[in-house]
Amino acid sequence: MIKKAIALLIIIGGIYWSFLALLPQNISNIDEANQNFSTQRALVHLKEISKAPHFLGSPAHDDVRHYITAQLEKLGLETQIQEAYSMRDWGNLAKPKNIIARIKGREQGKALLLLTHYDSNPHSSIGASDAGSGVVTILEGLRAFLSENKTPKNDIIILISDAEELGLNGADIFVNQHEWAKNIGLVLNFEARGSGGPSIMLVETNQGNAGLIEGFIKANPEYPVGNSLFYSIYKMLPNDTDLTRFREDADIDGFNFAFVDDHYDYHTAMDTYERLDRKTLEHQGSYLMPMLSYFSEANLSALKSNEDFVYFNVPALKMQTYPYTWIFPMLILAFILFITLLVYGAKQRVLNTKDIGKGFIAMLSSLIISAIIGIYAWPVLKFIYPQYGEILQGFSYNGHTYIAAFSALALAICLLIYSKVYQPENTTSLLVAPLFLWLLICVAVAFKLQGASFLIIPLFFGLLSLYFIIRNKKPNVILQALLGLPVLLILANFIEMFPVGLGLKMLVSSMVLVVLIFGLLISVFGSFKHKKRWSYGFFLIALYFLISAHFNSEFTKDAPKPNSLCYILDTDENHAVWATYDHVLDSWTTPFLGDHPMEASAIKNYTIASKYGTNFTYATSAPLKPIKAPQITIDHDTIIGDYRYIDLCVTPQRKAHRIEVFADSSAVFKAAKLNGVSIQVNNDTGLVFDNRKTNRLFSYYISNGDALDMQLTLPKTQKTTFTIYETSFDLLDSNYFKVPKRAENMIPKPFILNDAIIVKKSIIIE
Repeated sequence: MIKKAIALLIIIGGIYWSFLALLPQNISNIDEANQNFSTQRALVHLKEISKAPHFLGSPAHDDVRHYITAQLEKLGLETQIQEAYSMRDWGNLAKPKNIIARIKGREQGKALLLLTHYDSNPHSSIGASDAGSGVVTILEGLRAFLSENKTPKNDIIILISDAEELGLNGADIFVNQHEWAKNIGLVLNFEARGSGGPSIMLVETNQGNAGLIEGFIKANPEYPVGNSLFYSIYKMLPNDTDLTRFREDADIDGFNFAFVDDHYDYHTAMDTYERLDRKTLEHQGSYLMPMLSYFSEANLSALKSNEDFVYFNVPALKMQTYPYTWIFPMLILAFILFITLLVYGAKQRVLNTKDIGKGFIAMLSSLIISAIIGIYAWPVLKFIYPQYGEILQGFSYNGHTYIAAFSALALAICLLIYSKVYQPENTTSLLVAPLFLWLLICVAVAFKLQGASFLIIPLFFGLLSLYFIIRNKKPNVILQALLGLPVLLILANFIEMFPVGLGLKMLVSSMVLVVLIFGLLISVFGSFKHKKRWSYGFFLIALYFLISAHFNSEFTKDAPKPNSLCYILDTDENHAVWATYDHVLDSWTTPFLGDHPMEASAIKNYTIASKYGTNFTYATSAPLKPIKAPQITIDHDTIIGDYRYIDLCVTPQRKAHRIEVFADSSAVFKAAKLNGVSIQVNNDTGLVFDNRKTNRLFSYYISNGDALDMQLTLPKTQKTTFTIYETSFDLLDSNYFKVPKRAENMIPKPFILNDAIIVKKSIIIE
């Protein structure tokens, strides 16, 4: 009994340690030594730059830029502002203003770049985490670094970019237009997709990662969090950062350091100074200081490599790594060991076919049932609680409670099923099935997802467990628990990380991981008496968390509902509507849209869908207001050969923030230049704006009140209708309307047009 209690404590301790080691537990104070990073000193800056939304074109945008520039100059750095128009893959035209500075090194060579962005997401995000946290990490890190009065070997360039949220525009103009870009050898980029949790290191490279990972290990940050699986997944997702421009346009490698927990705060009015996790900011500083110290002295020209490393973090051992070339030899070795142990177990008469078969039935049943529940968990929850659908990030405020609930449910399922098949003498046979499944997983990742090949490490310890059970005839539960520590230390935190990073649709990953980990620990759990009672206990724990989530499912001041409202004036039809992106109306939207609003199908083709696929849902007629439409003029129109060359100018007649330009997706454009920026031609078709799935051509984010000048080349016989949507984010402040402030339990919905006055105007070219 005592041994089983010790084994259980080892397992609980391993799980706790796997989470504890991800983050610093102490926050550096304001009196920290000058040469050390201080989170409290960094927070002084954050409080100043996170007072209001500061997207490009907003009044606070200029204030934040001036503050950052002043702080860099206080450190003795000479700053410059780079400004130019840019439009890239996202189809967003903008004129960013980058903040740039440089620390001169003592030798000629490649430079180290410190990177983050200072703009917040339009229109309501406060931007404390994204990416105010990156700004203050760099400001405080530079202060600490410069306090030692040492001249680094390499130049250190600081780029606080602009318009990252609009389409990486600031990074674009720096990489492709600034003379310093060609000399950069490595980038350290600080980002955020939430307001808390550990900061994850992600490598950005076009070649092998070996040189970067070796350098990272030599820099020796105290709390490294990252693995080659995360980066393999990251590359599959549409989540670009400024660092993408450096990698794609200039083949410059780098590291992203980004945290993703509390994802519901991402790009919202809740991304505030108060809600940023202090431990998370401390974690960012714990990356910057050793990385800055090491790479400011390293040979940055030697980082390129054709070799890839598998890498993963383990508590106490920090970052562990081995070459991709080891993957298949390790896999072959695992096969040999597995088969050898099967033969050895049969000879020792501790393995029998019947019990192995029972093990497969139990393991597969647990896996299939858990997977099915996990797949349908989030859709069912959204059906029961339709308000969850208003959180476009896909992670509800009580999301962590659901992770705990469904993890406990998976454990209950395993214990219940294994209680039917376990007997003291068949432990060895029951371990065969999970080992075989882990072996199959390792085969699959070796061919399809090599970054996940470190999953073979827990498998080797599982094989070692099987060996000791065969040799001793029965399991030593303490030894078996110790041999189970690697799977817990490496993978236990994945149970939370996948749904946190990818949304609650990934609850299936949590449940499947619980089953797979349970399988490797069956020699411990199986020996416990009253497994059915344990199962009922975990069912009750799951029920407790579900009930807790239910009582925390309503929106509150600390967990507010995202909602939306727009006024759209169609000057072509002399008609206006109220419109929303919400599926569930509330006390703030209903007075404008009514109790039975119409579906907004008529305006769906001419609205910007967010990256979460969101369109207007409801609309209802609204009063006409004398809001000035943009002025559209034809400054030049001529036909040469088969093409028509036309210069259209759109000039706002009010304070506007954004202009969307639409034309039917069948329209052909031979060439285009927007505010002097030439649009890249598709080499396959010789056209621009081709292969469009919607009618949208591009969006223009206005700064300095600049007009939009479009120089277009069209087929001379083509009749083209351009539809212009001019947007201002001042619905709640406009004298034309009496839109009340939101209740305390509401915030503007992110990722969409919101609190907006939108004026539509068309022009036909024929």
